[in-house]
Amino acid sequence: MNKNKRAIVTGGTRGIGRAIVMELVSDSNYSKSFSDVAFIYNSCVECADEILAETKDLGARVFAFKSDVSSFEQTQKTVDDAVEKLGGVDILVNNAGITRDNLLMRMQEKDFDDVINANLKSVFNYTKTVMKPMIKQRYGRIINISSVVGITGNAGQSNYVASKSGVIGFTKAMARELASRNITVNAIAPGFIKTDMTDRLSEDQTNNLVKSIPLKRLGTPEDVARVVGFLCSEGADYITGQVFVVDGGMTM
Repeated sequence: MNKNKRAIVTGGTRGIGRAIVMELVSDSNYSKSFSDVAFIYNSCVECADEILAETKDLGARVFAFKSDVSSFEQTQKTVDDAVEKLGGVDILVNNAGITRDNLLMRMQEKDFDDVINANLKSVFNYTKTVMKPMIKQRYGRIINISSVVGITGNAGQSNYVASKSGVIGFTKAMARELASRNITVNAIAPGFIKTDMTDRLSEDQTNNLVKSIPLKRLGTPEDVARVVGFLCSEGADYITGQVFVVDGGMTM
C-alpha cells in the first residue's frame, strides 16, 4: 500500500463534504498524515475548482470527478477512473445527499424517489464498486454520513428520514459482511450543522434550534470531518458497525 492512504469522497464540494476533503488532505488531521483524495460532485464546477486550487500545495494529490452518484453505471466508471488516478482505494466516504422536504400528503413521488436515489442508492453504488479492490488488499475504511433524523424521525422529511435510516441499516449489514476482510464500516449521524441549509433559517428558527442543543451552538462541518479523520485512523481499527452521533447532545 502507498504511504498515503487513498480516499474517495462523494458530495465533496460543499459543507460537510468539503470539510471532509480538507480533513483528509491535511497532515494536521487526527492521524497526522494526509490522504490522496478523489472527490465526487454533481453540479458546482466552480466549487470543485476552488478545492483543487486550495489543496494543490498541501502535499496530497486531489482529483475531482463530476458524476451522478445515483447512477450505478456512472459510479462504476467514476470509481474505475478514480482508482486508476489514486493507484488504489483505502477509504470511502459516502457523503452525497439532497433534501426535498414536504409533508407526505403534499410530497410528489419524484421527490421521494430522488432523495432515496441520491442519499441511499448512492451508498449502495459506491460501496459495491469499491468492495473488490478493498477485499483484494484486505483493508478498507467505509464511512457513511447519515443524520440524527435517521434515528429520531422528523415531520416533513419522510423521504430524507427513510434514506438516512436506510444508511444506518446498510452500514450495520455491510460491517458484518466485510469484517472478515479487515474492512470496517461505520456511520456518522450529524445533528444541526452550520451549512448552506441551516443558513436559510431565520434568526428565530436558529435560536430555537440552539435552545434544544445542550452545547448551545450549531455544529460545524469540521466537527463532523474530525470524526471521519478518526475513523480513518489506526485508532479506530477495532470499531465497526457503529453510529457516531455528532449533535452537541441534542438527541441523548
